[in-house]
Amino acid sequence: MPYAGRTISTRERLLDLLQILRETLRGSPQDFTEGSLARAILLLSVPMAVEMSMESVFSLVDVFFVARLGPEAVAAVGITESMLTLLFAVAVGLGMSIAVMVARRIGEKDPSGAAVAAVQAIALGILVSLSIMIAGILLAPRLLRLMGATPAIIQTGSGYTTVMLGGNLTIMLITLLNAIFRGAGDAAIAMRTLWLANLANIILDPCLIFGLGPFPALGVTGAAVATNLGRGLGVSYQFVMLFRRQSRVRLTREAVRLDLGVMWRLVRVALGGIFQFLIGTASWIGLVRIISTFGSAALAGYTIATRITIISLLPSWGLSNAAATLVGQNLGAGKPERAERSVWLVSWCNMALLGGIGALFIAFAHPLIRLFTHDSQAAPIGASCLRTLSYGSLLYAFGMVMLQAFNGAGDTYTPTVINLFGHWLVQIPLAYALARMAHLGPNGVFWSICLSQSLIALVGLAAFKGGRWKRRKV
Repeated sequence: MPYAGRTISTRERLLDLLQILRETLRGSPQDFTEGSLARAILLLSVPMAVEMSMESVFSLVDVFFVARLGPEAVAAVGITESMLTLLFAVAVGLGMSIAVMVARRIGEKDPSGAAVAAVQAIALGILVSLSIMIAGILLAPRLLRLMGATPAIIQTGSGYTTVMLGGNLTIMLITLLNAIFRGAGDAAIAMRTLWLANLANIILDPCLIFGLGPFPALGVTGAAVATNLGRGLGVSYQFVMLFRRQSRVRLTREAVRLDLGVMWRLVRVALGGIFQFLIGTASWIGLVRIISTFGSAALAGYTIATRITIISLLPSWGLSNAAATLVGQNLGAGKPERAERSVWLVSWCNMALLGGIGALFIAFAHPLIRLFTHDSQAAPIGASCLRTLSYGSLLYAFGMVMLQAFNGAGDTYTPTVINLFGHWLVQIPLAYALARMAHLGPNGVFWSICLSQSLIALVGLAAFKGGRWKRRKV
């Protein structure tokens, strides 16, 4: 202990904190099964929160530039993203699975086992991507037509759809490889990957869309080319890091082989993660369907409020992912008590963070919504939504961490069941009942989200305290 036997001054504490924050950006090999949990949480959660934020930048940048080409181009981007939902579901599920397995092997001090597991995840990802690639290259206009695109959208956007679906391997790999780094505790590498990919996309987007300098003017197709090139650059950096001698998960020649046993375990855990993603996505579609019956102003207000909420949740997701990594590594090291302590500590930190944000949203709901719209009907509905969702912030904070702790332990089944119960047996029926039968209108939907998410958190807390997750084998 550097300060044993004497009082630590405020200046020394601040210097220590700055040193840890510098370390989160630089990254270096760490053993998260030993030492200070608070330091481990900072080292993991800060780059993970930044990584989450960077992932959302891709679509924001594309829409920002594509919007200058007209509504058909924006519609093509939106429809294509909806077609990629299945790919994202598989990527998130596989990413969750490989992060768990890598964390366990690292905790067990078995880096070669982590490398073998990484190879299996990459092979599975490539297999899924190839099928989507073939369908996208051959059937892009037909797929757009099936999604309800008009002839004008098909004519404008078929090139974008072809390139995005045809180059979907970059989405799959950047997601899987970052999950490998997170599981190993190399969160700084995952963060830097998305910095690099986003920087390339921001530079290439206007060049390839509008034909700046020596670049051809590809229109909306240029956005897809830029995004794939940016992600491809990020993937190249990831592979360089994985083949380094100093890497915690190093892809050696011996590791590059198929292991059907490991692959099956990955698939089994991944299925729960995939269903978790699809349950949440399908529930959101159901809520949008109910709200849309109250008019475009209600839908616009809800959309703005949920976008603000999602942005505020990014650091909380970073904290939750840090808990998952700490659970996986410490269970692998045979330290379930340390794993449990890490979850409780992260939960209290997340409660303080999200509770503070929620209090600000409750107090300043109207000004925040009016940053995005001055519509006399949409603004008050959006403010009501933002305020109502924020009432459950403290419980959301606990629920997010608890469910991610199960995923980190390799138990994706429990959070899947809890989410299915909370979203489809409670949230959707309650939203309809409050909005239509109780005549609360859109506010009924907002309250159903607050109440159901709070219930999910309480059920997750009860299941976590049961302790079965500590005995999960991966």
